[in-house]
Parts: sequence; structure tokens; C-alpha cells
Amino acid sequence: MSVDVVVSATAFMDITFVGLESVPRPGEERFAGDLLRSPGGGAINAIGIARLGLRAALAVPLGDDLDGRFIRAALEHEGIELSTTVGSRTPTTVVMPYGGERAMVTYEPGVNTSAAVLAAFSPRAAVVALDQLDTVPPGVRGYATCGDDDARAFASHPPQDLGGARALFLNRREALLITGEDTPEAAAQRLGGDVEIVIVTLGPDGAMALVDGEFVRVPGHEMKAVDTTGAGDLLCAAFVWADLAGADVELALRWAVLYGSLSVTVPTGAAGAVTLERLLAEGSTRGLPPLAIAAAKETKT
Repeated sequence: MSVDVVVSATAFMDITFVGLESVPRPGEERFAGDLLRSPGGGAINAIGIARLGLRAALAVPLGDDLDGRFIRAALEHEGIELSTTVGSRTPTTVVMPYGGERAMVTYEPGVNTSAAVLAAFSPRAAVVALDQLDTVPPGVRGYATCGDDDARAFASHPPQDLGGARALFLNRREALLITGEDTPEAAAQRLGGDVEIVIVTLGPDGAMALVDGEFVRVPGHEMKAVDTTGAGDLLCAAFVWADLAGADVELALRWAVLYGSLSVTVPTGAAGAVTLERLLAEGSTRGLPPLAIAAAKETKT
């Protein structure tokens, strides 16, 4: 079995309250217009990668419960290869989008995937959580993502094995928390001594990357934000897609920012992962130079 990208960042069952009156404070009850279930976390990475035309795999523990079975069925429908060892329960996140942002509550058993499971997919690239860098197989491009739990675990002391990643993805808050710096630029410079490419997402302001000591800045795209959940995961997915196609960092980041921006217009990160055809059409209207798509698909022929 050989895939383009294997994802081992934790997959969650996302339970999203749509059309929430407001985020409740302690002692309050608020009502929503709808309730949606969808794959979340690393599953969003995998869905984005698959919809962009690459062969994707997800290697994570999932419970043998209704939520685990739901996620497996959804990803199989996307054509994603699976290695989902049975955990005690499926990680779950309650998502409350409101006012262009969102609040979340998460349960995670804390079980990770082994390096041997990732290597069995013979991937070209791997998307892993910040604490999983030691699982990236030798010779495979590693892309590390960060979550709120990772940022708090590594607060003011970044992990020592960042050199195992080609690129590290963080949002502004995570970058400041991990480094203890006051600005995203200073945080990127602190991390850039250990990792080849540091990408800090800036919400509606786009993203910036530090590569070879130089900053690359890409503005965001004006969108009516319905749910920002998964926008960073999809930005990562599109950057990996463009990077594997041979794009330079600036062009890859431009496509990635557009992909992440498009995702916020609908509820749930999984629904926000648009197809390759939609992304290319949107990029064309905005004057983005095309990529050598054939290069990104070379392992599928």
C-alpha cells in the first residue's frame, strides 16, 4: 500500500451547534438552530488532502462506538485509506460557532499511533501532531500541526525534535504561547532556528511563513465567516498539496490561505473542504498562478 499523505493527528467526532444564540456563560442555557455531526481534527486534514486529488490515509485510534463507526464510514466514502486501531472511546469535540469565532469543549483519551503504522502506508508525506514528530518515517516529509492542548503542553518550551518537520503550522495564539514571545514574528523567528518552514495563521488576516530567515506574508480573503473550525487544518492540507506539487513557499501559502478562507463559509470543517475543481476555479478568478497538478498526482498513475 502506498499513499501520498498519511495523517496521524487525532481525529475527533465534531458535534457542532449551528445558529447559536450566544455562547452560554456558567448557569445559562442557550439554543441553536441545528446540530451537526462531522469528522474533525486530523480527519479534516485527510478529507482536504483527498478532495485536492491526493491519495490520503488516516492512521488514528478510534473507539468501537457509534462515533468511531460514523467517522470510519465518512472517510471510506471519501476514498481515504484507514488504519484505525480500536481505542476505548472516540475523541469528541463540541463546537459552538458564534460571532465569526468558536468555542470548543473536547474529550480526548490521549492514545497515539505508532511509527510502524505510518511507515506501513509508504507515504510521501505525513501530517502529525506536534508531539508525534518521532513517528515520521525516515525520508518522509513531515508536517506538524499544533492544537490548544499542544500549545499549553509546550508553553514557553518548544519540543526539541522540530528538526524532523519540513513545516510547522500554528495559529497566532499557539505561536505566542509556545515561545513566550510577544509577536507572531518573534515567535516564528524563535521556532525558525529548529524547523525549515514556520507558518503562523492569522485568521482573516491570512498567514505568514518564515523560511531561510525571510518572511513571506499572504493576506486573507474576505469571507462571511459561519464556522472557522478546521480552517487551519485545511490550510495545512492545501499547503502540503502545493508543496508536493513543487510550488515555492509563497505560492503554496497563497493557495493554502485561499483554501482555508473558503472553508469558513459553511458549518463544520469537513463540509468546508472544497474540491480541487472549486479551488482551481476560485484561484483563477483571483489571479493565482496554476500549479503543476500532474506532479502532485504522480503516485496515483
